[in-house]
Amino acid sequence: MTNGWYLLGFYKATKTLGSFFNLLKSSLGSGLLAMPAAFKHTGLIPGFIGTFLVAIIATHCVHILVQTSRDICKECRRGYLSYTDTCVEVFKLGPKKLRPYTEIVRHFVDYAMAGVCLGGTSVYVIFIASSLKNIFDYFFPAQSYPVEVYCAILLLPLILFTQVRHLKFLVPFSILANFCLLVTFAITCYYTFNNIPSLSHVKLSANIVEWPLFLSTAIFAMEGINVVMPVENEMANPEHFLGCPGVLNITMCLVASLYAVVGLFGYMKYGNDVLGSVTLNLPENEVLALTAKILVAIAVFFTYFLQMYAPMDILWMRLKGKISQRFQNHGQILMRSLSVILTVVLAVAVPDLEILIGLVGAIFFSTLGLLIPIIVQTVHKWDRGLGKYSYILFKNVILIIFYIIVLISGCYSSIMAIISRFS
Repeated sequence: MTNGWYLLGFYKATKTLGSFFNLLKSSLGSGLLAMPAAFKHTGLIPGFIGTFLVAIIATHCVHILVQTSRDICKECRRGYLSYTDTCVEVFKLGPKKLRPYTEIVRHFVDYAMAGVCLGGTSVYVIFIASSLKNIFDYFFPAQSYPVEVYCAILLLPLILFTQVRHLKFLVPFSILANFCLLVTFAITCYYTFNNIPSLSHVKLSANIVEWPLFLSTAIFAMEGINVVMPVENEMANPEHFLGCPGVLNITMCLVASLYAVVGLFGYMKYGNDVLGSVTLNLPENEVLALTAKILVAIAVFFTYFLQMYAPMDILWMRLKGKISQRFQNHGQILMRSLSVILTVVLAVAVPDLEILIGLVGAIFFSTLGLLIPIIVQTVHKWDRGLGKYSYILFKNVILIIFYIIVLISGCYSSIMAIISRFS
């Protein structure tokens, strides 16, 4: 899951090493802490293999999107294109029967990106609320409240901080959030890799009907395609981004390895008792563990506002033309407040971190990271050649089938888990 660094903007072209670290930071987020819970739904062996499989598919979809963007830039003689602009130009210059749908594509991609951010921030609300509940239940055991109460308590501060409209004021929050996450990861690894019990309490392979929750969680954790285009566009040497080894391939190999190792050892340590964030499994009576829980709550709290910046910008661009100049400020306040309320309502409706991650990953992250790049490449190549024996078409059909499996099975598994939880 992304950390919102891209919202800080880049004013100068970055060097290759800098681009590597930027891409790495965008791919390593709170989703890393959810991987042990994902392994619970597959077991050790399928989970380990599945992590690399999801990483390969996610990397391929990023690759075809970036390559398509480069090709279309040459055709329309543009220096670079954003994610949305790439999709729009592909349909604008694509098969004649599809050109009338160009504006529909623009709206779909924009709202898909907004959906990713809004869905992701709903997960953040539960993440923060679960951490707060875990902390306060330890200090005040006689006053234990459900996680929904903590979601409601978060509503006002989230609304207030989301009113920040200028990126320069969010920079300190980003720095603090990244520092807190780094320390949290270090502490979590300290507990996770120490005193690992025997494997008798874990499954080498779980029932296949549980695998969809793993897939949607892994996609949620690793998918950062919405920040890839800014990285590639701002590189001093963009030719170093793709290819072998290339910035993209090196970064995703490292990311997949980290996610696989943390997921594997986290599940080995806590077994089926592992929670939606492995930090919730840390000891409650040790200062170091409590520090990690407090820091991760702070980190995700500040990351929430960074993630909300992009969808707020997209939504306001769509709405401001319909509001008179006199009420522009009031309109922004109302829009931002309602958006925060929406994320909190979704979090309260699905107050289970593990289930919500699976649901958001299956619907939003798979659409932005899998479906759209596949469709864009297919449309772009349709009149320009689909390769020998139309292998691009067949390959993309297989990927579409994979997307449909993730979407349907992930939603079904999440909904059934919600029904089971409330019944």
